[in-house]
Amino acid sequence: MHSTQILINLRKIIRSVNLESKRIEKEFGLSIPQLLCLIYLNTKEGLKASHKEIKDYLQLNASTVTGIISRLEKKALLQRLPKQADKRLRLIALTATGKALLDETPDPLHQRLSKKLNNLSPGQLQELEHAFERIIGFLHLEKVDAAPIFTSGADIPDPEQD
Repeated sequence: MHSTQILINLRKIIRSVNLESKRIEKEFGLSIPQLLCLIYLNTKEGLKASHKEIKDYLQLNASTVTGIISRLEKKALLQRLPKQADKRLRLIALTATGKALLDETPDPLHQRLSKKLNNLSPGQLQELEHAFERIIGFLHLEKVDAAPIFTSGADIPDPEQD
């Protein structure tokens, strides 16, 4: 395989993620982070989680997650509930409207990829891992945040400043 083909393949992946994000936003009125928040709540017992649990799952900062939760709450897709043991804390709960919307949305690209990766042999997974580690090393991206979603404004480190 020629090196140009590797670059083309990477562009295809990046473009697919961007197109999927735009399609879900247009069809369902949700950003990928919002969709992932709903998906996470749908996996939790009682369809509830703390702000910190959601923040840790999305690997985003607290203020960004607060904005995501606020926008979803305005759409009545989730609600904030007082925690029984400590009224100062609130749990975030998926609403029936949010659950119904989730039933209509497709699995995000990364979930479909995860299912396919789980079907690979340990050797095949290790081979892929080494290939990606090499590309990340070439581009000096070791310090880039590995959040499962793309956010605007994220800085890519300058390899010349290492």
